[in-house]
Parts: sequence; C-alpha cells; structure tokens
Amino acid sequence: MRRLRGGAAIAAVLLCTLTGCKDDLAGNGSTEPGPGGTPAATGGAALAAADALTVKGRAPKTGYEREKFGTAWADTDSNDCDTRDDILKRDLEEVRFTAGKCKVSYGVLESDPYSGKSVTYRRGRSQVDIDHVVALSDAWQKGAKYWDASKRIALANDPLNLVAVDASTNRSKGDGDTATWLPPNKAYRCTYVAGQVAVKRKYGLWVTAAEKSAMKKVLATCPGQKLPTGGNPTKAPERFRAG
Repeated sequence: MRRLRGGAAIAAVLLCTLTGCKDDLAGNGSTEPGPGGTPAATGGAALAAADALTVKGRAPKTGYEREKFGTAWADTDSNDCDTRDDILKRDLEEVRFTAGKCKVSYGVLESDPYSGKSVTYRRGRSQVDIDHVVALSDAWQKGAKYWDASKRIALANDPLNLVAVDASTNRSKGDGDTATWLPPNKAYRCTYVAGQVAVKRKYGLWVTAAEKSAMKKVLATCPGQKLPTGGNPTKAPERFRAG
C-alpha cells in the first residue's frame, strides 16, 4: 500500500492505516466502506460541498470546555492505541516505538503541511502537535453544543479531523476558522479548506457567512479539489463519557 503523509493524509484520509482497509483517495473512485459500514462517497468538488453548507451566526462560546469532547485521545476505534499515536503513525516517517507498535517515540514530519518545513518528533519534548482541523471550540459554537456526548467524542477523535503538524505554527491558529486563519504554506490551503468542509459536512456543523465566503475564495483557485471522505463513525462507543 502506498503511504501518504502530512498534507496528503487529509486529502486522502487513511482510515486504512487504522483499520487495514485500502486507501480512500479523497473521492478518486473508492468504494471502500465508510462510516458505519456504508459505502464511502466517491467524492465531488470541495467547492460545491462548501457552497451547500448551512450558514448561521456564531453561537456564544459559553459552556465550552475541552472535557465536553471526552478524554483527550480516547481509543474510540478500539485498536488498543490512543488516537494521538494513531495519527503520529499515520503522518510521520521513520517511526520508532517505545514498545510494541503503539507508543511512538520518534518520527519525522518530512513536510509539515502548515509550514512546509521538516519537523522531528521526540516523545516528551515534541515539536509536533495533532491539530483538530475543525477546532473543537469552533465546532462548539457551530452546532456541537447541542449534540450528545458520543458525537462530540467522535469528532474529537476522528482521523478525518486530525493531522500532525508543526507545533509552533499550529499555536497561531487557536480556534480559528477559514475566515480567520489559513496555513502559511499556501500550497496546502486548498487541501486544508477541503478538510474543514468535509468535517463540517459529515457532522452537520454550520458555517458563518464570512467563513463560507473565505472557503469559496480559497477553493475557487482549485475547482478540481476533491473532498476527503472516510474516518470514524459519528457516534463513539457507549463506554466513552464526556464531562
């Protein structure tokens, strides 16, 4: 199986890395099962998907806490590895483990999607973050506040919404949406925005008018951009709880 890293991991969400299935190449004709065992979408233009997103105003951030999305990096896919290590294994090269095949001790992000530079990961003093492409706080203000806990936990641990990136660049993002933050690496912006569109469509999150306008402006520069598909089901197993 061809291994796709960094920016390609969002464009072609590698559910296969976590479950052993084939790559879902972001709408390039895959018929592998998607969430809940249904056929994965064959894709379609990200621009059209962005245009179809529901527009509403941003709700207040009142009540938001990280704990509302469950314990960080919960093993919702039940593969005995936490979500953070799953994404590190997917996105890094030259991966080494502390023991077994779960806890990543070392790896190289050969081309960080956000900055374009090479970044080395070392456990305990990492320069690599696992970013939520759609920030959890942003999701809270655009629909997630009204979900049950299982759906919020699913969003927080869905590989479709996660990517390994340079920590220092990621910290500048905060909980920004497309209207307020884009990766400095301009070559990755279409892929990044398509990833946000895919997550918001999958989970039924809305966008603000300014956000949709910004999404369409970016995607208009790459009208052939496909929409990533796949990831985990939108409901976490019942054993998981959120605060």
